[in-house]
Amino acid sequence: MKVYASILNCDFSILKEEIKKAEEAGVDGFHLDIMDGNFVPNISFGVPIVKAVRKLTSLPIRSHLMIDNPSKYFEEFIEAGSDAVVYHIETHYSEDLALKIKKRKKQVGVAINPDTPVELLEPFLKHVDEVLFMTVFPGFGGQSLIERVLEKIKKFKEKYKERNFFISADGGIKPENASAVKKAGVEIAVVGSAIFKNEDYKKVVESIKNV
Repeated sequence: MKVYASILNCDFSILKEEIKKAEEAGVDGFHLDIMDGNFVPNISFGVPIVKAVRKLTSLPIRSHLMIDNPSKYFEEFIEAGSDAVVYHIETHYSEDLALKIKKRKKQVGVAINPDTPVELLEPFLKHVDEVLFMTVFPGFGGQSLIERVLEKIKKFKEKYKERNFFISADGGIKPENASAVKKAGVEIAVVGSAIFKNEDYKKVVESIKNV
């Protein structure tokens, strides 16, 4: 299972050092949660931080747009250096945005919240590179993983055994539950607090990757 580091709970006063430590710990890329205070009850950061992280790493960067109008802003995050753009099905029900991102030759992901029916994903699946299951309700880092979402992921993977996209999960993932997350069918774990709130980043990353 790959690990992407979510920087939401890193120490932004030493961002360069945090990125370097995460790289040295063996993460496969960085996951940047863009929050607007409308779609989710929190405001995080925007394009300037994406640009900064792009300068600090050669690893893949994903911009996770937890915002009301992703079609209005996705270009800015691509220009800032995002290798992938992930947006929420709850904010954009048509397929046009996925096609626009693809046209820019970037990976496209669609995210889904814990209580959203998976059936809504169907029209998107032929266009996306990733389906991101939120294993917490988005907005804040440090939440506990909602275990019932793992069963949702398992059933989804069984239904779509033949597929051209990968399955990822975001929220509350840590060494103690990584095995269950992997068994559910998750191929990329987005991990934030478990890394950045621990003194030994490498130990955390390796324990999740090697379950």
